[in-house]
Amino acid sequence: MSINKINETKVFGGLHQRFTHQSSATQCEMTFAIFLPPQAEQHPVPVLYWLSGLTCTDENFMQKAGAFRKAAELGIAIVAPDTSPRGDSVPDDSDKAYDFGLGAGFYLNATEAPWKAHYQMYSYVVDELPALIESQFPVTHKKAISGHSMGGHGALTIGLKNQDKYQSISAFSPITNPTECPWGIKAFSNYLGNEQAQWQEYDACKLLAKHGCQLPILVDQGDADGFLEEQLKPNHLIDVAAQQQLDFELRMQAGYDHSYFFISSFIDDHLAFHAKHL
Repeated sequence: MSINKINETKVFGGLHQRFTHQSSATQCEMTFAIFLPPQAEQHPVPVLYWLSGLTCTDENFMQKAGAFRKAAELGIAIVAPDTSPRGDSVPDDSDKAYDFGLGAGFYLNATEAPWKAHYQMYSYVVDELPALIESQFPVTHKKAISGHSMGGHGALTIGLKNQDKYQSISAFSPITNPTECPWGIKAFSNYLGNEQAQWQEYDACKLLAKHGCQLPILVDQGDADGFLEEQLKPNHLIDVAAQQQLDFELRMQAGYDHSYFFISSFIDDHLAFHAKHL
């Protein structure tokens, strides 16, 4: 598969690079970023896949999270894809709203027109992107997954549905129960239509209740997050996890909000958590 390098910057002895490529899953050009730690010059390294939230691109985490120092120390590569398909042919929310369409792919495979032609982010993240990364870069087959908000939803649901593909799962401020919150209901109604069974296949609470999880999970949530009660509903996830025998930890962090200030405060913990399992 052909990839085109946009730029490259040295950081903490490693390299941050951005690439574009033509995606067969989303039927458009996609952008992703990768951080390769200095150890990658000597041998293949494991990978953490990071999924960002609403309105974000591949750039938000790489520029704001402050993850490179710890990732370089631990010898972990980080891959951050874009959050949705993009391009002139890719449909957007009719009102250009932030919570649907471009920048809001929700890491699912849409089944409804006109979205299904391009909004196949689940297949892109689970299958196409890792195959590309493993064929083009000095990485091993060991990988973990993490994300924030909509991306936390993506990390949880993708990890739960593909426990054979990942070593560990983490999330910041995830949308834990999208079938019961405004963001999720809007997205699922459009992308998936009215079939509730399909909705449940992209809901972390439903998946955890149905399948359990053999992988370790770490979730951080700020208690000053303005989206806490209406959109994120961490208590729903805690209730489900309490009914299962899981390697699961959800930490409520006093005074923290939904921003990258929160993520940057605890990203080292998440990288160390994944390193134990990678």
